Amino acid sequence: MQILNLTKTINFMSIRRFTMALSIVLILGSMASFFTKGLNWGLDFTGGSLIEVSFEQSADLKKIRGVMDEIGFSDATVQNFGSSRDVLIRLAPRKVEKENNDAKSIDSKMIGNTIMEALTTMDSSATMRRIEFVGPSVGDELREQGGLAMLTALICILIYVALRFEWRFALGSVSALAHDVIITLGLFSVLGIEFDLTVLAAVLAVIGYSLNDTIVVSDRIRENFRKIRQGEAEEIIDISLTQTLNRTMVTSITTILVLVALLVVGGALIKGFATALLFGVVIGTYSSIYVASSIALSLGISKEDLMPTVVEKEGADQDQIMP
Repeated sequence: MQILNLTKTINFMSIRRFTMALSIVLILGSMASFFTKGLNWGLDFTGGSLIEVSFEQSADLKKIRGVMDEIGFSDATVQNFGSSRDVLIRLAPRKVEKENNDAKSIDSKMIGNTIMEALTTMDSSATMRRIEFVGPSVGDELREQGGLAMLTALICILIYVALRFEWRFALGSVSALAHDVIITLGLFSVLGIEFDLTVLAAVLAVIGYSLNDTIVVSDRIRENFRKIRQGEAEEIIDISLTQTLNRTMVTSITTILVLVALLVVGGALIKGFATALLFGVVIGTYSSIYVASSIALSLGISKEDLMPTVVEKEGADQDQIMP
């Protein structure tokens, strides 16, 4: 079933200069925020202790910060988590004398006991719901491996699309994926949303989603270049994008509905994951239409580049000269 009845071609490429300028502005803004403000790295990447505390009544964050100052944890980050009665306390890594796992777990337990004792004195209804500890070396390793994972994915995609289609499509596809990743990271930097391993998984999922959309569009463009005998490259790309619009809309809207449900009722634990995917689906749909196709067009893609190679059969010349 189609949700749109397209009777004529939509001129997507007529505004490609505007959309490219918009993309450049968004990328520059994202990079500026990333290098000046940085990302709000989660415990998975920075290391340290994370304690979740629940109260019977709404928690007074200002009072809790004062208690943390009194017991020597002035660097603690205190914020609500899910509801006004739940509080998340995040601490920077503490030095321990031993490097084995037992020493680390004991240190984390001691920190948790000290904090809970002080909070219970302030409010007897305070209850610890969970406590986590990640060493700083583990956090640095995860951050490095996460970056390498995204870089490796982009390189593998570049090679695949170049072999599967044409090098102009490969550059367009990888540029679109890099565009999606940079702007998504910029959103998290600007809004200060915590970036943890679940968000990294969402960013990698965005790469896969955007690539799938781009491959569908590229395949239709190649098919129409071979099938349509007349028409400029820009016109054929517009026809191809119009033909795939129904499929793109159905896929995107269905995915967005699920992600909105996760964002609204999924809870604070997956809020970052749902936010990254929701924004990534929107920006990925945009990039598959305007970034990947526009770059391929700007690089001079033509019918000759996409025509199948004619392989001559052995002995064909002799057959032609035989009487």
